[in-house]
Amino acid sequence: MAQIQTPLVEDVKAPTEGFNADDNTKPRPDYVLVAREDVDTMREAHSNFLNALKSKPESSARPSNLHLQYIPGTKGIVSTAGGSYLPVLVISLRMLRRTGSRLPMEVFLADEEEYEEYICDVVLPSLNARCIILSTILDASSSSSSPSLPTAKITKYQFKPFAMLFSSFEEILFLDADAFPLTAPEKIFTSDPFKTTGMITWPDFWSSSVSPTFYEIIGLPTPPAMNLRASTESGEFVLSKRTHSLTLILATYYNYYGPSHYWPLLSQGAAGEGDKETFVAAAMALDEPFYQVSQAICALGHRTAGGSGMAGSAMAQFDPVQDYARRRDREGKGKGKHGGGGNKPDVFFIHANFPKFNPATIFQSGHEVQPVFDDEGAYTRAWTIPEDVIASLRLNGNSGKDVEKVFWEEILWTACELEGKFVSWGEYVGICENVMDYWKGIYGENLPS
Repeated sequence: MAQIQTPLVEDVKAPTEGFNADDNTKPRPDYVLVAREDVDTMREAHSNFLNALKSKPESSARPSNLHLQYIPGTKGIVSTAGGSYLPVLVISLRMLRRTGSRLPMEVFLADEEEYEEYICDVVLPSLNARCIILSTILDASSSSSSPSLPTAKITKYQFKPFAMLFSSFEEILFLDADAFPLTAPEKIFTSDPFKTTGMITWPDFWSSSVSPTFYEIIGLPTPPAMNLRASTESGEFVLSKRTHSLTLILATYYNYYGPSHYWPLLSQGAAGEGDKETFVAAAMALDEPFYQVSQAICALGHRTAGGSGMAGSAMAQFDPVQDYARRRDREGKGKGKHGGGGNKPDVFFIHANFPKFNPATIFQSGHEVQPVFDDEGAYTRAWTIPEDVIASLRLNGNSGKDVEKVFWEEILWTACELEGKFVSWGEYVGICENVMDYWKGIYGENLPS
């Protein structure tokens, strides 16, 4: 990346506003002030990078200058974890296996310090998962390509595209450590919209806050309408490296230069600034197809005092295969892709992210949201509203079982079977005991076997 005068910052942070598919009058926010010479510099650098991506090699021995490595025909799940995220990852992975899914998982850790032998050598392999140390790959790549240059330094918020880039799978479902499916996700890879697009994203609650300057930089002078699609919730993401290798490489470029250049342009300080918008942005810049699920994201939580508020601690995302079929039916009837009416698709993923359901810390005070306590300090179920979605989760999710109860079974197993095994749990005592007490208080029955 050619140098600009200073890292980009928002003059004023963009407002975090809910997405409204029916409102096409909202102006696109424009809060990042970029000097004209810096816009020109970034546009030239972006154009040069795209040209390098698309250029044909002089030698016919390789199909392209930049060819991603993967094992053809493979499908799998990629995640990033380490430290306090490892217990959360194990719980999510056990929820995945509850669905009957046999997809392998590759778990990327930042460096050797995050490699925990018992978890990586015993627990994860028993669940068809393995640990991969990202810094080892980056060190080797830097040494072989440019021995005189220092190894690239990236932060945890930049890990996602690099993990996907270095994964061995051709077709990838990326899941955050705190996200898990309720249905075996194999069907996503064998059905539309993945078969026809090669890339699926899920919506966030918020309107897009991508700066118009970004679209100028990528050569798209007219930005999309604000009601075309919501911003992206990237805790779940599906991509084919065979069809979308350029999108993945360009998204990695956006993230490598994210903190200083592209994240401010793509979010302008609105909620969730980071990698979340980089994949759709890359696909748009390359004019490669993708599908964003139309069904709106749904917050899960319990009521607060007076019943007027919600202590939201998780997000529900919906079945992309069902969503695609319903969208085609709506569009065929002239109702538009975001039309209401009819049954919702089934909940497909739960992203339990606020706070993380780490059994060592979930019962602590000080969380902005208290999932397990009501306003009087008594135990409560974490997810009781919205009633229609909760009813489906207690009847139909996870093979007809109560999803939240099953989730707590796996939290309990992890707390009691692995207490003393995670490095990040070294300073905590009574982890298993606390979860058992909660289980008895909420479910009032014998502990699961």
